[in-house]
Amino acid sequence: MSTARYAFIQKLLHWLIALSVIGALAAGKLIDFVGNGDFKNMLYANHKATGFLILGLMILRLVVRMIYGAPGHGPAIARWQQTAASATHTLFYILLILMPVIGWAATSAFPAPLPFFGLFEVPPLIGKDRELSKQLFEIHEIMGNVIIALALTHIGAALYHGFILKDGVLRRMWF
Repeated sequence: MSTARYAFIQKLLHWLIALSVIGALAAGKLIDFVGNGDFKNMLYANHKATGFLILGLMILRLVVRMIYGAPGHGPAIARWQQTAASATHTLFYILLILMPVIGWAATSAFPAPLPFFGLFEVPPLIGKDRELSKQLFEIHEIMGNVIIALALTHIGAALYHGFILKDGVLRRMWF
């Protein structure tokens, strides 16, 4: 189903995921600058729990996307912009599903606890393997940097469409 605007549930998931990604990335970057102790442990715990939240929300978002589809770009949007938007969204979906899974595997291989906001422990995905853990954490960090670059591009494009072109693209995902 293609409509001029996204369904409410799609908008809600978009913004919940966006806020969660900002929080997870901020915590992930801050961890490197904080000394060992309770605050660092809290950052790790929240980073991991938010990663699991993002994974769950992204799976739900995929299901919702299959049900509702996405509105077409419209003829006013240049073909190269349509291609760039589709590629960006596809890469976001891939990274925002794979990144938490890789973080889960890396933490499992370390091994370290996998708390979900103090409610329960997530079971490990794989067994202990410190060398594999190190490699997976490096991939996880690279993916985070790619997500930051994509997010900045995505935000820049949305603001350009919303405030310079004023073509309605930004309003499609706003409430």
